Amino acid sequence: MTILVVGGHARKVGKTAVAAGIIAAFPGADWTAVKISSHFHGKEPDGDCCLIREETSRAGESDSSRFLAAGARRAFWVRVDKERAGSWLPRLEPILKSSPFLILEGNDILNHVRADLHLMVLRYGVAEFKESARALLGRADALVAIGKATSPFPWDGAAGPVLSGIPVFTSPDPQTLPAGLVAFLASRFPGLR
Repeated sequence: MTILVVGGHARKVGKTAVAAGIIAAFPGADWTAVKISSHFHGKEPDGDCCLIREETSRAGESDSSRFLAAGARRAFWVRVDKERAGSWLPRLEPILKSSPFLILEGNDILNHVRADLHLMVLRYGVAEFKESARALLGRADALVAIGKATSPFPWDGAAGPVLSGIPVFTSPDPQTLPAGLVAFLASRFPGLR
């Protein structure tokens, strides 16, 4: 099983678009895609502080639906209480074991599972930089920078030794995978096709 995690420095930076683009770029990978959120959006969590919904629509109307529209075999939206991972992580395990290729969208999951590859999406023009993302930035295997590039990065602490040696793939739009990213992923995971 291969686990690819797509995180980001804030909300609305293009994580779902990047994940969907990767799914579409490797249509033979038999992906299971999971969006992990700590926002319950008015729904009440069940007893173990977790809501899991398997997506069935391929219309692209929600983030998890966009994964199916891009070609994922299965897609889920998992809403969790990140403070109580011990209670919900066992419920997530069957999903994580259900496919040879998993793509997980979210940052906090990296505190609970070992990713084979971690991409961090950064969007120029979005000033917010979550502390949880900042803590994971140095663990990224590659960065996907969205928007008009500036040098150095416009966020405090998002440069220098923390990012030394981490490949950066830049695209003006999250709907278009950056040049070189597909080849990078294929070189890391020869089983992707």
